[in-house]
Amino acid sequence: MQHVKPHGVLYNMAAKDASLAEAIAAAVYDIDPKLILYGLAGSELIKAGEAKGLKTASEVFADRSYQKDGSLVPRKLSGAVITDEEKSLQQVLGMVKDVMVKILDGKIIPVKADTICVHGDGTKALAFSRKIKTALEESGISVSSFK
Repeated sequence: MQHVKPHGVLYNMAAKDASLAEAIAAAVYDIDPKLILYGLAGSELIKAGEAKGLKTASEVFADRSYQKDGSLVPRKLSGAVITDEEKSLQQVLGMVKDVMVKILDGKIIPVKADTICVHGDGTKALAFSRKIKTALEESGISVSSFK
């Protein structure tokens, strides 16, 4: 096992709840301090992992919109999921190259991208992942596994 990434609601809760984030980081550390803890970029989970001494991976989302606090727009809200591949590609390039993301209201916020999440449950996920990889490489950015 290389890394740990909480899933779904737990992931989103740990992004904002410092005590939950600390408990997850402590559990990961207790299991294996060499594991990488994945969390939403700028989140409480990343802070807790770093404070515990874990290597962390700041994760960004190719197909999700962001709020002004850096959290993901809840799926129940309009515009939460980006379905336009070109818009998603531009978002990824902005996050990786420019260390920023445009939020729903059009403002720009900083974001650190160590790893990119592409939801694999879509029928075009693999093809879209390849498009992201190609776009990054054409922009001079090498793509590799996070270590």
